[in-house]
Amino acid sequence: MKKALNVMKKILVWFVVIVAVSMMIFTIISVRTFNRNDRNLFGYRIYIVNTDSMSATDFDAGDLIFVKETNPAKLKEGDIISFVSQNTESFGETITHKIRKKTTDAEGHKGFVTYGTTTDTDDATIVTYPYVLGKYQGRIPALGHFFNFLKTTPGYFTCIFLPFMLIIVYEAIRFFTLFRRYKAEQMAAVQAEREQIEAERAENARMLEELKALKAQMEEKRNDEASD
Repeated sequence: MKKALNVMKKILVWFVVIVAVSMMIFTIISVRTFNRNDRNLFGYRIYIVNTDSMSATDFDAGDLIFVKETNPAKLKEGDIISFVSQNTESFGETITHKIRKKTTDAEGHKGFVTYGTTTDTDDATIVTYPYVLGKYQGRIPALGHFFNFLKTTPGYFTCIFLPFMLIIVYEAIRFFTLFRRYKAEQMAAVQAEREQIEAERAENARMLEELKALKAQMEEKRNDEASD
């Protein structure tokens, strides 16, 4: 039973270590990669959806979506694309909407009319080729909520700081337990050594007394022989 408990404790400690390290790595990746148009991971850009503009058909706010760079000329009606908005209300933001049709802007540049499926309303600005970031490939539902939580103070405390503190406290308790056991074993060894020394002294004293008694007997015998 004791051996099984020790194995379970080790498994639990390693589980906490793996979780804490994983959360730290995920946080670094999310900060450096997610929602960054200048970064990609294995050829994919990763975004956290912030609105429900596509929730009627494809993905919801809080989902993690994957977008792969593609040639805008190969896109077609019905494809979902991420693009840098040129609309005055959302200028510079990354939007992921569906293509309704191909078109050209006032200056003759090729582009797309896009819309969010929830409202089925066309976006105000035509998305021309230079502002297309890539084509939507898939999603992981609700995972974006988790990464957003990781970047908050409560998320950092709960998922990173607290597990590491638990490990530190556990190792500190383990260290002091081992230290106390070592001191107890050391004291026991010292006590055993003292007892051995005392036993040896007692044995030496006994042997000395025996030698004295033997010497006295020999002197007494010698005296008796001399008197005869």
